[in-house]
Amino acid sequence: MSYQETYKDWLTWADEETKEELLRLTDEKEIEDRFYKDLEFGTAGLRGIMGAGTNRMNRYTVAKATRGLADYLKKEHPETFSQGVVIAYDSRNHSDDFAKEAARVLTSAGIPVRIFEELEPIPVLSFAVKYFHAAAGVVVTASHNPAEYNGYKVYGANGAQLVPKDADVLTAYVEAVTDLSHIEDEGNDALMNWLGHKTVTRFLTAIFRQSLYQGNPPPLSIVYTPLHGSGAKPVRAILAEAGFTNVHIVKEQELPDGDFPTVSAPNPENEDALSMGIALAKKVGADIVIGTDPDSDRIGSAVRKGDDFVLISGNQMGALLTYFLCLTRKETLTPASTMVKTVVTGELGAEIGRRYGLKVVETLTGFKYIGEKISQWEKDSAHDYFFGYEESYGYLAGTHAQDKDAVVSAMLICEMAAYFKNEGKTLSDVLDELYTDFGYYYDKTTSYTLKGIEGLAKIRGIMKHLRDIDVKEIFPEIDSVIDFEAGIGDLPKENVLKYKVKTGGWMAVRPSGTEPKIKIYYSLKGKDEKEALDAFADFKARWERALGL
Repeated sequence: MSYQETYKDWLTWADEETKEELLRLTDEKEIEDRFYKDLEFGTAGLRGIMGAGTNRMNRYTVAKATRGLADYLKKEHPETFSQGVVIAYDSRNHSDDFAKEAARVLTSAGIPVRIFEELEPIPVLSFAVKYFHAAAGVVVTASHNPAEYNGYKVYGANGAQLVPKDADVLTAYVEAVTDLSHIEDEGNDALMNWLGHKTVTRFLTAIFRQSLYQGNPPPLSIVYTPLHGSGAKPVRAILAEAGFTNVHIVKEQELPDGDFPTVSAPNPENEDALSMGIALAKKVGADIVIGTDPDSDRIGSAVRKGDDFVLISGNQMGALLTYFLCLTRKETLTPASTMVKTVVTGELGAEIGRRYGLKVVETLTGFKYIGEKISQWEKDSAHDYFFGYEESYGYLAGTHAQDKDAVVSAMLICEMAAYFKNEGKTLSDVLDELYTDFGYYYDKTTSYTLKGIEGLAKIRGIMKHLRDIDVKEIFPEIDSVIDFEAGIGDLPKENVLKYKVKTGGWMAVRPSGTEPKIKIYYSLKGKDEKEALDAFADFKARWERALGL
C-alpha cells in the first residue's frame, strides 16, 4: 500500500487515542514520514521517534516486533523458549508501557516472562538473562537519543545483543507479521514473574568482585548525575559498597524523567549533559564528575585539571582503564589475557595493552560483537577476556554481563581516580604521562544528522560515492582503504570504510545503525597535540567539502 493507504487503514482499526493523534495531522510530509516505511528492525532492534505510524515507536510496532520474537523463539529455539524472556526498561516516556505490551504478547504466545518492577540499567538485564538461563532478553530504551525517541533491543541467551547472523533471522520473523490490528495482547498472568531488588543485589554482588579496594579506597570526592535515567539507585549502591562516602548527586537530574528537561539530549558524551555536574563539583571541591545515560550502559566523566574540569573522551577513558587494570592486575595476567576494541576505537588503549602482554582483538562497531567474543572464548583456552571498550563511552570489565556496563565502570573509574589521587595525580595528569610515553593520539567522532527520506537517500549516496571514487585524490595522505562491506577476515560484512593515513593514524566513515546520521571517525597521531589538532581540522574541512556536509 502507499503511505496514504496505510494511513487510512490505521484509521479503521487503531485505538481511539491513536486515531485522534492521526486525525490531528495536517502536514502531508509528516504523514508521509510516519507511513512511508515500517520502522526497521535491525541488529540494534527498533529505534525511532515515538508516535502513531508504521515508522514510529508505538504499542503496535512494539507488539509486531514482539510477535516476531515469539515466533522466532518457538521455531528457531524450540528446546529453550520455555525458559522465557527477561524484560527491562529505562526512564523514557512510555518505556514501561512498551515493556508491558511486550510481556502481554509473549505470555499470550505461551512464553514465560520475567519483567522488572521498576526501571533498570541494561547491564542488569544482561546479567539477569545469564543468571536465569533465559532464552532471550528485551530492553525498552533508546539509549542516549533525544527525548522524542524510544527503542527496543533484543538479547540472546548469552546476555549479549544479537549479532547479524541471528538478528537477520529474527528480522525475517518480525517482517512476516503484517496485520498489526490482530496481534493478541491480552496476556497470560500465570506466565508473568516480577523481578526486584533481589536480582539487582545479585548483580551488584557480581560486579563488586571487580573492585580493587573491596570497600576501603583512598579518599575521593565524587559528583554523580544519572541524567534522569536508570542509574541512580545501582550506581549509588555500588559506590557505597565500594567504600566511597563523599558522593554528591546532581539533584536536578536525580529523578527519572523521560522529558530530560535539563539537557538537550541525555548523552554523557556531550559537554552540556555534564555541565550541572561540573558546576556542582566546583562548588563542593570534588575530584571527578561521572554521568550515566538513561539505560546506564554508557558513562561520561570530567576530571579536575587545576581549578577547572576537563572532559574525558570515550577513547581516553578506555585507554586509562586499560592502563589502570593492567597496572593493578599485572600479576594475574596470562598469555591468554585478551582485550577487545572495535575497528573505530582509538589505538592508545591497544598500545598500552600490548605493552603489558595483552592480546588485542578488533571487532566491528557495536558491543554485541564484544559480547559474542566473550561467549566464544568460554570454549577457547587461547583467549581469556580481560577488558573491552568502544569509543562511544562503553566499557566492560568482568563477564557478569555481556554488554557495556556503566555501573561497574562507575566503580572502577572512581577507584582509578582514588588510586592516582593517592599518588598525587589527577586522571588528566595520568593521561598526559601516557601521551608522553606512547605519543599523542587525537580521537574524534563527527556526526551529521540527515533526517527523513531525503536524508536516508543522501547517506546511501555518500557511501556509494566513496566506493566509486579514488579518495586519494581528496586525501593524498591516505595510504590504504579497508572496505568492511567486502568482508575482512572473519568479521561479518558491514557498511564501513576505513582509511589508513601514512602518518600512522586512520579515518573511517559509517552510517549510524540507530540514528539518521552519518559518522566520520578520526584517530590521528602526532608528535604533539597541536600537530594532531591541525591535521584533524584540515581533514574535517576536506571531508565536509567533498561530501557536502
